[in-house]
Amino acid sequence: MAAGAASDTLRFDGRVAIVTGAGGGLGRSYAILLAERGAKVLVNDLGGSLGGKGGSTRPAQAVVDEITAAGGTAAANFDSVEDGAKIVQAAVDLWGKVDILINNAGILRDVSFHKMSDADWEAVYRVHLRGTFAVTRAAWPLMREQGYGRVVMASSAAGLYGNFGQANYAAMKMAMVGLANTLAIEGARRNIAVNVVCPVASSRMTETVLPDELLSSLRADLVAPIVAYLCHESCADNGAVVECGGGWAGKLRRQRAKGVFFPAAQNPGAKGFEMEDVARAWKTICSYEDADYPETNQDVFGVIMEHVEAARASKL
Repeated sequence: MAAGAASDTLRFDGRVAIVTGAGGGLGRSYAILLAERGAKVLVNDLGGSLGGKGGSTRPAQAVVDEITAAGGTAAANFDSVEDGAKIVQAAVDLWGKVDILINNAGILRDVSFHKMSDADWEAVYRVHLRGTFAVTRAAWPLMREQGYGRVVMASSAAGLYGNFGQANYAAMKMAMVGLANTLAIEGARRNIAVNVVCPVASSRMTETVLPDELLSSLRADLVAPIVAYLCHESCADNGAVVECGGGWAGKLRRQRAKGVFFPAAQNPGAKGFEMEDVARAWKTICSYEDADYPETNQDVFGVIMEHVEAARASKL
Protein backbone atom coordinates (compact mmCIF):
# COMPACT_ATOMS: atom_id res chain seq x y z
CA MET A 1 0.00 0.00 0.00
CA ALA A 2 1.38 3.42 -0.87
CA ALA A 3 2.70 5.64 1.89
CA GLY A 4 0.11 8.15 2.96
CA ALA A 5 -2.86 5.90 2.13
CA ALA A 6 -5.84 6.35 4.42
CA SER A 7 -5.22 3.20 6.47
CA ASP A 8 -1.63 4.33 7.15
CA THR A 9 -2.68 7.67 8.59
CA LEU A 10 -1.57 8.16 12.18
CA ARG A 11 -4.19 9.91 14.26
CA PHE A 12 -4.80 11.00 17.85
CA ASP A 13 -8.57 10.63 18.07
CA GLY A 14 -9.61 10.37 21.70
CA ARG A 15 -6.24 11.61 22.97
CA VAL A 16 -5.73 14.67 25.16
CA ALA A 17 -2.51 16.61 24.75
CA ILE A 18 -0.82 19.44 26.62
CA VAL A 19 1.74 21.55 24.79
CA THR A 20 3.55 24.13 26.89
CA GLY A 21 4.94 27.25 25.33
CA ALA A 22 2.55 26.72 22.42
CA GLY A 23 1.71 30.34 21.67
CA GLY A 24 4.18 30.51 18.81
CA GLY A 25 7.09 28.88 17.00
CA LEU A 26 7.65 25.19 17.59
CA GLY A 27 4.98 24.78 20.25
CA ARG A 28 2.35 26.29 17.97
CA SER A 29 3.30 23.84 15.20
CA TYR A 30 3.09 20.89 17.57
CA ALA A 31 -0.34 21.94 18.85
CA ILE A 32 -1.75 22.54 15.39
CA LEU A 33 -0.56 19.19 14.01
CA LEU A 34 -1.84 17.20 16.99
CA ALA A 35 -5.22 18.92 16.68
CA GLU A 36 -5.32 18.31 12.92
CA ARG A 37 -4.87 14.62 13.66
CA GLY A 38 -7.74 14.50 16.14
CA ALA A 39 -6.23 15.30 19.56
CA LYS A 40 -7.85 17.66 22.01
CA VAL A 41 -5.08 20.14 22.77
CA LEU A 42 -4.49 22.40 25.74
CA VAL A 43 -2.44 25.28 24.36
CA ASN A 44 -0.40 26.60 27.24
CA ASP A 45 1.52 29.86 27.03
CA LEU A 46 2.15 32.52 29.64
CA GLY A 47 2.61 35.03 26.83
CA GLY A 48 5.74 36.56 28.28
CA SER A 49 8.78 38.01 26.57
CA LEU A 50 11.70 35.95 25.30
CA GLY A 51 13.44 36.73 28.57
CA GLY A 52 10.48 35.50 30.60
CA LYS A 53 9.01 38.84 31.63
CA GLY A 54 5.38 39.92 31.50
CA GLY A 55 2.45 37.97 30.17
CA SER A 56 -0.39 38.04 27.68
CA THR A 57 -3.36 35.86 26.77
CA ARG A 58 -3.06 36.70 23.08
CA PRO A 59 -0.49 34.12 21.85
CA ALA A 60 -2.19 31.02 23.27
CA GLN A 61 -5.68 32.23 22.36
CA ALA A 62 -4.60 32.99 18.78
CA VAL A 63 -3.41 29.39 18.35
CA VAL A 64 -6.64 28.07 19.81
CA ASP A 65 -8.65 30.25 17.45
CA GLU A 66 -6.61 28.92 14.53
CA ILE A 67 -7.23 25.32 15.59
CA THR A 68 -10.94 25.71 16.19
CA ALA A 69 -11.41 27.61 12.92
CA ALA A 70 -9.97 24.56 11.16
CA GLY A 71 -12.42 22.27 12.94
CA GLY A 72 -10.14 21.07 15.74
CA THR A 73 -10.61 21.03 19.49
CA ALA A 74 -8.40 23.18 21.70
CA ALA A 75 -8.43 25.42 24.74
CA ALA A 76 -6.03 28.06 25.96
CA ASN A 77 -4.19 28.06 29.26
CA PHE A 78 -2.16 30.99 30.54
CA ASP A 79 -0.54 29.56 33.67
CA SER A 80 3.21 29.52 34.21
CA VAL A 81 4.78 26.09 33.85
CA GLU A 82 5.97 26.52 37.42
CA ASP A 83 2.30 26.00 38.29
CA GLY A 84 2.25 22.67 36.50
CA ALA A 85 -0.59 21.26 38.56
CA LYS A 86 -2.89 24.07 37.38
CA ILE A 87 -2.07 23.33 33.74
CA VAL A 88 -2.74 19.63 34.09
CA GLN A 89 -5.91 20.22 36.07
CA ALA A 90 -7.21 22.52 33.34
CA ALA A 91 -6.90 19.68 30.81
CA VAL A 92 -8.55 17.21 33.20
CA ASP A 93 -11.41 19.62 33.93
CA LEU A 94 -12.08 19.97 30.22
CA TRP A 95 -11.50 16.47 28.90
CA GLY A 96 -11.00 14.15 31.87
CA LYS A 97 -7.44 12.97 31.28
CA VAL A 98 -3.98 13.67 29.85
CA ASP A 99 -2.37 11.29 27.33
CA ILE A 100 0.35 13.44 25.80
CA LEU A 101 2.64 16.08 27.25
CA ILE A 102 5.13 18.13 25.26
CA ASN A 103 7.39 20.16 27.55
CA ASN A 104 8.28 22.93 25.14
CA ALA A 105 8.12 26.16 27.14
CA GLY A 106 11.37 28.09 27.28
CA ILE A 107 13.06 31.44 27.68
CA LEU A 108 16.54 32.82 27.09
CA ARG A 109 18.82 34.91 29.29
CA ASP A 110 21.98 34.73 27.18
CA VAL A 111 25.15 36.15 28.71
CA SER A 112 28.69 34.86 29.13
CA PHE A 113 29.19 32.89 32.33
CA HIS A 114 31.44 35.42 34.05
CA LYS A 115 28.72 38.05 33.62
CA MET A 116 25.77 35.81 34.45
CA SER A 117 23.72 36.92 37.45
CA ASP A 118 21.83 34.74 39.88
CA ALA A 119 18.64 36.11 38.34
CA ASP A 120 19.74 35.03 34.84
CA TRP A 121 20.38 31.51 36.11
CA GLU A 122 17.25 31.21 38.24
CA ALA A 123 14.86 32.50 35.57
CA VAL A 124 16.01 29.93 33.04
CA TYR A 125 16.01 27.19 35.68
CA ARG A 126 12.44 27.98 36.75
CA VAL A 127 11.02 27.73 33.25
CA HIS A 128 13.05 24.95 31.65
CA LEU A 129 13.81 22.54 34.47
CA ARG A 130 11.54 23.44 37.36
CA GLY A 131 8.64 24.00 34.94
CA THR A 132 9.22 20.72 33.14
CA PHE A 133 9.35 18.93 36.47
CA ALA A 134 6.18 20.60 37.73
CA VAL A 135 4.01 19.85 34.70
CA THR A 136 5.34 16.32 34.27
CA ARG A 137 4.95 15.48 37.94
CA ALA A 138 1.32 16.59 37.82
CA ALA A 139 0.58 14.52 34.70
CA TRP A 140 2.59 11.47 35.79
CA PRO A 141 0.12 9.85 38.25
CA LEU A 142 -2.69 10.24 35.71
CA MET A 143 -0.65 8.47 33.05
CA ARG A 144 0.36 5.74 35.48
CA GLU A 145 -3.22 5.12 36.54
CA GLN A 146 -4.54 4.87 32.98
CA GLY A 147 -1.57 2.77 31.84
CA TYR A 148 -0.65 5.08 28.99
CA GLY A 149 1.32 8.24 28.36
CA ARG A 150 3.64 9.93 25.90
CA VAL A 151 6.01 12.65 27.10
CA VAL A 152 8.38 14.62 24.91
CA MET A 153 11.06 16.87 26.36
CA ALA A 154 12.20 19.72 24.12
CA SER A 155 15.93 19.89 24.73
CA SER A 156 18.58 21.53 22.55
CA ALA A 157 21.91 21.06 20.82
CA ALA A 158 23.16 23.71 23.26
CA GLY A 159 22.59 21.21 26.04
CA LEU A 160 24.24 18.35 24.20
CA TYR A 161 27.29 20.25 22.99
CA GLY A 162 27.37 23.60 24.80
CA ASN A 163 27.11 27.07 23.31
CA PHE A 164 28.88 30.30 24.20
CA GLY A 165 26.76 32.58 26.35
CA GLN A 166 24.21 29.91 27.22
CA ALA A 167 25.56 28.19 30.34
CA ASN A 168 22.17 28.54 32.05
CA TYR A 169 20.13 27.37 29.06
CA ALA A 170 22.52 24.53 28.19
CA ALA A 171 22.61 23.25 31.77
CA MET A 172 18.82 23.08 32.01
CA LYS A 173 18.41 21.52 28.57
CA MET A 174 20.88 18.76 29.42
CA ALA A 175 19.20 18.27 32.78
CA MET A 176 15.96 17.62 30.90
CA VAL A 177 17.72 14.77 29.09
CA GLY A 178 18.74 13.26 32.42
CA LEU A 179 15.18 13.61 33.70
CA ALA A 180 13.85 11.93 30.59
CA ASN A 181 16.35 9.07 30.89
CA THR A 182 15.07 8.20 34.35
CA LEU A 183 11.39 8.72 33.59
CA ALA A 184 11.72 6.45 30.56
CA ILE A 185 12.87 3.68 32.91
CA GLU A 186 10.26 4.36 35.58
CA GLY A 187 7.38 4.73 33.16
CA ALA A 188 8.06 1.76 30.90
CA ARG A 189 6.04 -0.76 32.93
CA ARG A 190 3.00 1.54 32.80
CA ASN A 191 3.23 2.08 29.04
CA ILE A 192 4.57 5.61 29.44
CA ALA A 193 7.23 6.53 26.90
CA VAL A 194 9.48 9.53 27.47
CA ASN A 195 11.64 10.83 24.65
CA VAL A 196 13.71 13.91 23.89
CA VAL A 197 13.81 16.08 20.80
CA CYS A 198 16.57 18.60 20.05
CA PRO A 199 15.15 20.78 17.27
CA VAL A 200 16.84 23.38 15.12
CA ALA A 201 14.13 25.68 13.81
CA SER A 202 13.23 29.27 13.16
CA SER A 203 11.69 30.82 16.25
CA ARG A 204 12.07 33.91 18.36
CA MET A 205 14.95 32.11 20.07
CA THR A 206 16.91 31.74 16.82
CA GLU A 207 15.78 34.68 14.71
CA THR A 208 18.38 36.98 16.27
CA VAL A 209 21.32 34.66 15.58
CA LEU A 210 20.51 32.99 12.24
CA PRO A 211 20.35 34.70 8.82
CA ASP A 212 16.95 35.12 7.15
CA GLU A 213 17.75 32.75 4.28
CA LEU A 214 18.56 29.98 6.74
CA LEU A 215 15.52 30.66 8.90
CA SER A 216 13.25 30.19 5.90
CA SER A 217 14.63 26.65 5.48
CA LEU A 218 14.16 25.81 9.15
CA ARG A 219 10.43 26.30 9.56
CA ALA A 220 8.90 25.00 12.77
CA ASP A 221 6.39 22.89 10.86
CA LEU A 222 9.31 20.83 9.52
CA VAL A 223 9.96 19.61 13.08
CA ALA A 224 6.34 18.99 14.09
CA PRO A 225 5.85 15.62 12.32
CA ILE A 226 8.86 14.18 14.17
CA VAL A 227 7.63 15.35 17.56
CA ALA A 228 4.09 14.21 16.79
CA TYR A 229 5.32 10.72 15.89
CA LEU A 230 7.14 10.49 19.23
CA CYS A 231 3.76 11.27 20.82
CA HIS A 232 1.94 8.52 18.93
CA GLU A 233 1.01 5.16 20.44
CA SER A 234 2.68 3.36 17.53
CA CYS A 235 6.11 4.79 18.34
CA ALA A 236 8.06 2.08 20.16
CA ASP A 237 10.98 4.26 21.21
CA ASN A 238 11.48 5.11 24.86
CA GLY A 239 14.42 7.11 26.17
CA ALA A 240 15.47 8.30 22.70
CA VAL A 241 17.21 11.59 21.93
CA VAL A 242 16.40 12.80 18.43
CA GLU A 243 18.05 15.77 16.75
CA CYS A 244 16.09 17.34 13.90
CA GLY A 245 15.51 20.37 11.74
CA GLY A 246 14.80 21.44 8.19
CA GLY A 247 13.19 18.11 7.33
CA TRP A 248 16.03 15.97 8.73
CA ALA A 249 15.98 13.76 11.84
CA GLY A 250 18.61 11.54 13.44
CA LYS A 251 18.64 9.56 16.66
CA LEU A 252 21.62 10.18 18.92
CA ARG A 253 23.42 7.43 20.82
CA ARG A 254 26.24 7.21 23.32
CA GLN A 255 29.64 5.98 22.22
CA ARG A 256 32.37 4.90 24.62
CA ALA A 257 35.98 3.95 24.04
CA LYS A 258 37.03 0.43 25.01
CA GLY A 259 39.30 2.08 27.52
CA VAL A 260 42.23 0.79 29.54
CA PHE A 261 42.30 -1.28 32.70
CA PHE A 262 45.20 -0.89 35.11
CA PRO A 263 45.74 -4.34 36.67
CA ALA A 264 47.82 -2.92 39.51
CA ALA A 265 44.64 -1.34 40.85
CA GLN A 266 43.50 -4.81 41.97
CA ASN A 267 46.85 -5.92 43.39
CA PRO A 268 46.35 -6.41 47.17
CA GLY A 269 48.81 -4.40 49.19
CA ALA A 270 50.05 -2.42 46.21
CA LYS A 271 49.59 1.30 45.80
CA GLY A 272 47.69 0.82 42.57
CA PHE A 273 48.63 2.94 39.60
CA GLU A 274 50.02 6.43 39.09
CA MET A 275 49.13 9.51 37.07
CA GLU A 276 52.05 8.71 34.80
CA ASP A 277 50.40 5.39 33.94
CA VAL A 278 47.26 7.29 32.98
CA ALA A 279 49.27 9.73 30.86
CA ARG A 280 50.95 6.88 28.94
CA ALA A 281 47.60 5.19 28.33
CA TRP A 282 45.63 8.35 27.58
CA LYS A 283 45.61 7.97 23.80
CA THR A 284 44.10 4.49 24.14
CA ILE A 285 41.66 5.65 26.82
CA CYS A 286 40.36 8.20 24.32
CA SER A 287 40.36 5.98 21.22
CA TYR A 288 36.99 5.15 19.68
CA GLU A 289 38.36 2.33 17.58
CA ASP A 290 36.22 -0.74 18.30
CA ALA A 291 33.96 1.39 20.52
CA ASP A 292 31.10 0.32 22.77
CA TYR A 293 27.60 1.78 22.72
CA PRO A 294 26.31 1.73 26.30
CA GLU A 295 22.59 2.13 26.92
CA THR A 296 22.20 1.83 30.70
CA ASN A 297 24.24 2.45 33.83
CA GLN A 298 24.54 -1.31 34.15
CA ASP A 299 26.65 -1.26 30.99
CA VAL A 300 29.14 0.97 32.80
CA PHE A 301 29.15 -1.15 35.96
CA GLY A 302 29.40 -4.32 33.91
CA VAL A 303 32.54 -3.38 32.00
CA ILE A 304 34.29 -2.29 35.20
CA MET A 305 33.41 -5.49 37.04
CA GLU A 306 34.45 -7.60 34.06
CA HIS A 307 37.98 -6.24 34.34
CA VAL A 308 38.03 -6.38 38.13
CA GLU A 309 36.89 -10.00 38.24
CA ALA A 310 39.36 -11.02 35.54
CA ALA A 311 42.20 -9.44 37.51
CA ARG A 312 41.14 -11.21 40.70
CA ALA A 313 40.79 -14.55 38.92
CA SER A 314 44.31 -14.28 37.51
CA LYS A 315 45.67 -14.17 41.07
CA LEU A 316 43.95 -17.39 42.15
